Amino acid sequence: MAETWKEKLADKMPEELAREIDIFETQIELRKQDKLDEKIFAEQRLRRGAYGQRYDNGQRHDGIRTQTIDFGRGLTKGPDTAFDAPGMLRIKIPYGGMTAAQMDVLAEVAEEYSVGILHVTTRQDFQMHYIHIENTPDLMRRLAAVDITTREACGNVVRNVTACPFAGICRDESFDVTPYAKACTYFLLGHPDTLDFGRKFKIAFSGCKQHACGLVNMHDMGAIALQREVDGKPKRGFELYVGGGLGAVPSEAKLLYDFAGEDELLPIIQAVARVFARLGEKKNRARARIKFLVKKLGIEEFKRLVEEERKVMPHDPRWTAYIGELAQYKETPLKKGAPAGEGAPPEGFETWHKTNVYQQRQPDRVAVRITLPLGDLAAWQMRELAAMARRYCGDAVRATVDQNLLFRWVSAADALDFYKDLAAIGLNESGAGTIADVTACPGTDSCKLGISSSQGLAEELRKRLDAKGAQLDEAIGDLHVKVSGCFNSCAQHHISDIGFYGVNRNIKGRSVPHFQVILGGKWKENGGAYGLAVCAVPSKNVPAALDLITGRYTAERNAGENFQDYIARLGRRELKAMLEELIKVPSYEEDASFYSDWGDPREYTHGDRGKGECAGEVVSLVDFNLAEAERELFEAQVLLDEDKLSGADAMAYQAMLSAAKALVKTQFLDVPDQPGSIVDEFRSRFYDTELFFDRFAKGKFANYLFVRHQRGNGANSAEDVRQLVEEAQLFLEASFACQARMQEEIQKSSI
Repeated sequence: MAETWKEKLADKMPEELAREIDIFETQIELRKQDKLDEKIFAEQRLRRGAYGQRYDNGQRHDGIRTQTIDFGRGLTKGPDTAFDAPGMLRIKIPYGGMTAAQMDVLAEVAEEYSVGILHVTTRQDFQMHYIHIENTPDLMRRLAAVDITTREACGNVVRNVTACPFAGICRDESFDVTPYAKACTYFLLGHPDTLDFGRKFKIAFSGCKQHACGLVNMHDMGAIALQREVDGKPKRGFELYVGGGLGAVPSEAKLLYDFAGEDELLPIIQAVARVFARLGEKKNRARARIKFLVKKLGIEEFKRLVEEERKVMPHDPRWTAYIGELAQYKETPLKKGAPAGEGAPPEGFETWHKTNVYQQRQPDRVAVRITLPLGDLAAWQMRELAAMARRYCGDAVRATVDQNLLFRWVSAADALDFYKDLAAIGLNESGAGTIADVTACPGTDSCKLGISSSQGLAEELRKRLDAKGAQLDEAIGDLHVKVSGCFNSCAQHHISDIGFYGVNRNIKGRSVPHFQVILGGKWKENGGAYGLAVCAVPSKNVPAALDLITGRYTAERNAGENFQDYIARLGRRELKAMLEELIKVPSYEEDASFYSDWGDPREYTHGDRGKGECAGEVVSLVDFNLAEAERELFEAQVLLDEDKLSGADAMAYQAMLSAAKALVKTQFLDVPDQPGSIVDEFRSRFYDTELFFDRFAKGKFANYLFVRHQRGNGANSAEDVRQLVEEAQLFLEASFACQARMQEEIQKSSI
């Protein structure tokens, strides 16, 4: 029998990641057997990065090529399960940092499990589409072997922690935020205080206030690096913000602390998470982000609650342990730096160098931005880029929030050769960070929430802007254009100079794809201001609208007037009047093209839009933990079948402990992980109070836990172990019943 990936990589995966993947594989098997509720499984797979995705006719417009996919490999019947068709897998890349080895593996799995395309997101993640759920455990194992995880890439959890991709090389930063972003990532990954949110939670780090690389202002929580003099010595710290967010109703983050020392960073973030988990909305998803809680309480009251939370949190040595390692953190250049040489460069090099090459603060060092149209690149291109990393910069590559890649620490003398190598693989496009570098979310190509084709429109805008090339006025060269497929702002249209998001309009009984025009957002100053909605324009007229807006600005701006000031001076009334003619939609008979979307010749319909999976349904923490106990009991049964008695005994006991802890945490969040503490808390809170008792069995099932705990480790006969597994099953059923009774009481009290 061929060696499995689990066997091949057994000694290469971190133990914790390997165990998590084994657990997920078990959960998939339970779901296939209909032994795990779909709602709970949906949240579990989302927390491991596995999304459902949209399907129209089996074609995906991906910015590189169109793929026709056979997705008829369903494992269960029914229209809404995770097994009916391939989905999307999101891969977390903390602060966007990658090694050459990781790039190689990303290329391999994209070819073997997906369609050979990798997509860079606006959160420095990677996404792959058309992934079959049964393949995800092995895919995750291969990623884990090079220290990549998909854990908590989706779901109601802390998402990928982002950071300025220029951190450590920026000419304007206070200090390098990379090790802080890394410490934050792994401190919060799987942290018990982050597993009971009503919605997702996003964190960003920036090394300075003036640039946009961190976009702190639009995050649930953000940190801007600062240095202050304390007792005559320089001290590192952060300006901390909370409550930002985009979505349908954007909110600017509020200043929580004007300076928090590096030793306070992690405990403050943990305290914020606890307040959000306890007081944040859980039932109404539309108001479940932390921005609504901050607005409801006010920033001063929210800050007071955070400080009160800090007083009662159990001390965690990890809060400051990483600080001692900061001095050792250093990105080592692969080669010695040297100034650029002389000689006639090839055509296109100078334009590319102007827009895509950044002079680091380190002499004779440059960072090279690789423009990825719509954030997409082929797996074979990623493999070639990994080889280039080994030639030019080593493990100093980062994904950026504008869906590009950044190669750092390149010798200035190598820029010309670097360009030639990029040209050989079709990635030497210039214009990174300019108006032609249009950002787009997946939109109707794969997202269930997509209304209009953001990728199709973005590609059309890119083509037209590229065609103009040098004819573009310098005044608009640095503007940012971003296109979202719906109002949720995944492409960050609110903070772009010119943004668009998909909407639907019905014209004489026919659906017509439209985009709402957003003007005046501020990309700089960490996403310093949000734009205003002006009007909805039919999709086919959006390129003309962009031409009109930029043309008017070029012709009418005052000396030194930036785009935001110009838009504010015109005002919404004049802006709408400017676009009035473009709002009109000809009849279907006059021009049927208005009734189809960019990149899709079919007649547009709005009916394909489904239920989104941005974070899944809210599952209470006790439900989630009871499902975990059920999974552990299933493993105990498997071990018993394999005659592994000691393992079955231990796992059945663990299942009862997990169920008991789930109930205890409804009253006492900080219950320690030690078995004795769990049993004692369960006894005092649920057995002595008779909360666990039902009308028939009373406390009988609780005694199964107490007896096994008292006995200690060591399995007896097969008969004894089988009895324990059966007792554990009864204990779990009693725990579910206890939870149901508590929920009924809560509902009664709220009437």
